[in-house]
Amino acid sequence: MKKLLALTLSLALAMSALSGCGAKPASSMAASAPAAPASSAAETGLKDAEITWWAFPVFATIDGEAGKYEKNLVAEFNKKYPNIKVNVEMIDFTSGPEKIATAIQGGTAPDVLFDAPGRIIDYGKSGVLANLDDLFSDDFKKDVNNDNIIAACSDGTNYFMYPLSTGPFLMAYNKTIIDKEGLTDMLPADGDRAWTTDEFTALNEALKAKGYKNAQVFCSGQGGDQGTRAFLANLYSSSITDKALTKYTINDANGVKAMQYVMDQVAAGNLENGSAKNGGEAINDFVAGTVSSTLLWGAGNDLASADALKASGVEVYPVPLPSDDGKPELEYLVNGFCVFDNKDADKVAASKEFIKFLCDDSVVGPQNVKATNVFPVRSSFGDLYAGDARKAFYNSQVKNFGTYYNPIDGFASMRPAWFSNLQAALAGDKTAQAAMDDFVKEANQAIADA
Repeated sequence: MKKLLALTLSLALAMSALSGCGAKPASSMAASAPAAPASSAAETGLKDAEITWWAFPVFATIDGEAGKYEKNLVAEFNKKYPNIKVNVEMIDFTSGPEKIATAIQGGTAPDVLFDAPGRIIDYGKSGVLANLDDLFSDDFKKDVNNDNIIAACSDGTNYFMYPLSTGPFLMAYNKTIIDKEGLTDMLPADGDRAWTTDEFTALNEALKAKGYKNAQVFCSGQGGDQGTRAFLANLYSSSITDKALTKYTINDANGVKAMQYVMDQVAAGNLENGSAKNGGEAINDFVAGTVSSTLLWGAGNDLASADALKASGVEVYPVPLPSDDGKPELEYLVNGFCVFDNKDADKVAASKEFIKFLCDDSVVGPQNVKATNVFPVRSSFGDLYAGDARKAFYNSQVKNFGTYYNPIDGFASMRPAWFSNLQAALAGDKTAQAAMDDFVKEANQAIADA
């Protein structure tokens, strides 16, 4: 019960901002898939069942209507499985996580949910999810060909999330003003655009000298907290946790150095104090052109913010987080499905078949990946964005994926401790050392309490 209550605190940054959901028409996506011949219950081996899918607005919309894409997916599924009724209920990122936690506590959880490991693995550890081990065949693992992604779907013993897509979390600059001010040569330009902390500092100083506000170190809510943790960890090659995911370690000498750097840069006006901003608000300010950069950006933002970026005249230039050695270790998104164990074997079986269809079907699967505007976990889906240089850049960052720590015990309870200590440091209420020490103490206590 302690874990379930903690889940109510896990209000994530709207994946509609991070995954490009719901901002651009999906045109004929889902509706364009060729019809599969209907199968009888005897042919599929599945008994008649009625299941419920609670859907965050993750996929692109059709005709600007939230849920239409999802309902079209169900229609495609029913061409093959007419004996399985799927009810779609749209939920939002503000109230959705708490609604799920409340439903779990009340025994009214949905059958299917599309989300990320941070919450899904916590649900699995709480004993409310169906085991998906049977979906993780050797052939599937070989097709994914990324041990970090496979590991993110498990609590270390059982698989609880079936993955569809992935993409890196980066930062971004407004290239329009950088070109206008003659600072283009200060942007990292080669290959995967890796750059150093010193180069990052120099660009921010130059922009500040010309009267521009730089990236906000946002500290409100929990949305996007992974962005600021990764930012600090990269600055001087610290690590948020140990490799075994047994403890938080970012209060080492390099982590404290990074916190002091952020405090100093905010005091100097080279970074903005975003104590009152959440991740989504910081992204929106960048999209509106009121700040020159953002510490959190992903491929999905290109889609989600396309109209707003055009209106504001902001040309986005994504870059990895800066690091002292020029070798970033990036946070990343993994999208996937889980199945709740609602004590009905027929519903569980139907739900598993439904998520396999959404992720594995040779037509619908790639369409769903593209509707999240990120990249397939399956190698067999190939290059879904051939000829798109921006997408090729995002995809180049896969090699920079760091340790995926979201499935760590107590993850949801750790998150408030990060922003509270970052806020205290920026306010001058704590030293860099004290802020990092207190965060690690509280975060490790969350592990012990889980």
